[in-house]
Amino acid sequence: MTRELKLLAGIFTVSGVLHLVRPKVYESIVPKPLPYKRELVLASGAVEIACAGLMLHPRTRRVGGWASAGLLAAVFPANVQMSVDSARSSRRPWWFTLGTILRLPLQAPMIRIALKAARS
Repeated sequence: MTRELKLLAGIFTVSGVLHLVRPKVYESIVPKPLPYKRELVLASGAVEIACAGLMLHPRTRRVGGWASAGLLAAVFPANVQMSVDSARSSRRPWWFTLGTILRLPLQAPMIRIALKAARS
């Protein structure tokens, strides 16, 4: 197992736990047309944790990699929404907005790591 796979699993675990512990923080970035925002946040947190576990175990790494790549693609619109909302808000500090924008291109290498895990 590579360091980058462990890092991705760690990111998924931390993010998933945060979704479950602080769902209100994430509800605002669910794209506006989608209903059941709290439920979607809680479900995505649980899926992130599950994906992390699946990627870490050799017998389930393939399905975990595919699921993780799919999840990263599925949540990308919410990440874009967070960047747009942050840039429009005068209540967000500049460094937070910058962080949300800089995080967007990180999706591509994260998907690459997940796909590499799926092929292993």
